[in-house]
Amino acid sequence: MKILDKKSDSLSMWKQFQNRYPLIAQFLVFFALSNGVTILQIVLMPFLNAVFARTSLVTIAVRLFPIGYNLDGSQYYIFNYASGPVLEDGTGGGLAYFLAVQFSLGIAQVLNFFLQKNITFRYKGSVFKAAFWYFFAYVLITFAAAALQGMYKIPLYHFCMEHLGNRGQTIADMLSMMINCVISFWIFFPIFKIIFKTK
Repeated sequence: MKILDKKSDSLSMWKQFQNRYPLIAQFLVFFALSNGVTILQIVLMPFLNAVFARTSLVTIAVRLFPIGYNLDGSQYYIFNYASGPVLEDGTGGGLAYFLAVQFSLGIAQVLNFFLQKNITFRYKGSVFKAAFWYFFAYVLITFAAAALQGMYKIPLYHFCMEHLGNRGQTIADMLSMMINCVISFWIFFPIFKIIFKTK
């Protein structure tokens, strides 16, 4: 009985907080759900990579959207996954690695869309309209985050794979995914406020 009373008191306090500070309460719920989805994504990506890396997909290179040059003068691609295993500079992995990253991102974002829509923003409008704008924002953010990898991917993978042994690539994958999630987190909240706008 005391446990039920404590739960009831906690819910009552939360309701009061929501009524008094609706934007802060909404942000806290968004933050909690985003972190849960981020953890799923961080766990899912190395698992999918391990599955795909056992296939011939690893031998197919993916080089998409050249946007300038690296410091050594070579072409810089937003998505650059050379064939073969992942190297110390974070390149490699081929189509297998590319699909592992994109599938884990995609699954996490679909789940995030419905959680944020139903729990954080309690949106009752058109699902198709909201999904369209969410997908549009997701594509832009994915491209922006992939382009920004040029600033941190090489030193991150080099450090992890050189100093952390056999687990270096997995740790670098997780850290890279976390950086991507942090970028998405800070951009998505204001976008959600627009997409899931209620009267």
